Amino acid sequence: MQIISRPYYADKVDTWIGKGQIIVLTGQRRVGKSYILKDFTERHKNDPGANIIYINKERKKFDTLKTYVELNAYIDEHWAEGAHNFILIDEVQEIEGWEKSVRSYRLEDSTDIVITGSNSKMLSSELSTLIGGRYQEIYVQSLSYIEFLCFHNLEDNDEALWKYINYGGLPGLIQTGLDDEDLVWDYIKGVYHTVVLKDIVERHSIRNVAFLNVLLRYFSDTVGKLTSLNNICRYMKSQGQDVAVKSVSAYLSYFRDAYLLASVGRYDVHGKRLLESNEKLYFGDVGIRNLIAGGEREGDIEKVLENIVYQQLLRMGYTVNVGQLKAGEVDFVCTRTNERVYVQVAYLVASPQTEEREFGCLENINDNYPKYVISMTPFVKRSDRGGITHIGLREFLKNGFWSGRV
Repeated sequence: MQIISRPYYADKVDTWIGKGQIIVLTGQRRVGKSYILKDFTERHKNDPGANIIYINKERKKFDTLKTYVELNAYIDEHWAEGAHNFILIDEVQEIEGWEKSVRSYRLEDSTDIVITGSNSKMLSSELSTLIGGRYQEIYVQSLSYIEFLCFHNLEDNDEALWKYINYGGLPGLIQTGLDDEDLVWDYIKGVYHTVVLKDIVERHSIRNVAFLNVLLRYFSDTVGKLTSLNNICRYMKSQGQDVAVKSVSAYLSYFRDAYLLASVGRYDVHGKRLLESNEKLYFGDVGIRNLIAGGEREGDIEKVLENIVYQQLLRMGYTVNVGQLKAGEVDFVCTRTNERVYVQVAYLVASPQTEEREFGCLENINDNYPKYVISMTPFVKRSDRGGITHIGLREFLKNGFWSGRV
């Protein structure tokens, strides 16, 4: 099986080797966490004194490892005294009491532990309780545009970008290729059903699967729109689904815990504070979002572009919020360390009215932080209007806000 290294994550993992931290890879199923472990094995198996103990709970050979007792026995059997032992455990949450093993082996000399997980037990709040503060979480996303080009051996052109917009970035699509559209959608559908079944339906004993699907369809249609639990309930009632706010809140938490959806809160740009009410929702992978939404992308392209830009901003290390203005909003307020940028996303800026709408909201922000409009306007080159920079989507996905930096 071909393993293509993802340098962004390889570097992140390697940075924490030898630092006494448990390295935790989190993220939705099938975004490539297993391949990051396999890539790690390939890169380090010949290191002097290295002994790699690799456990993948999705393989039947490890079915007998049901509790931390069996896990300890397996690790001890493959332990090498005097070596640098690397313990790699894929889908560790499938082992009852796994945290007891991880805490214990972390105390051994010359030992590094890398684990992956795909559900709520691997959230930061849970990890702090389970394994204390000695861990480093690395959130794994589906492929970036640059990775997508590399995985599928594509040239950077409009056709490749549209494939990325349509199919998303699930790494497993390298097995199907992108030429047979039916095969591509069958694969994406399979991943979606696996996430829903294993991390939502089975884990939370969901009986009303039909309601779950209706709710996800609603979220696919409202990407990038401010929403609230009450608004969702009103919509469901209009569709003949009389449901309580408490139930919707529970389902939404299930979707987030499975990394299928992410919530983005509002930030009062003028008041400089986070707001508690209303939020926007974005999908972890736009291919899954497009599968759920159905139909052609042309009708909802701005939603998809906004979702793609949001995911890229996370890759760039930003904390992302929706910007609330006195009149209107700006799509994203992005912060990291002492840096802040404002981002507005548009499909095409092809008329004076559209230009005024997209640039105008940023012009209403009276500070000196960088401001950007990102669009798919044909032949757009990096340009400036009143201190606001207009960037083409492809340039942004390749180079970020500054050439050569992502």
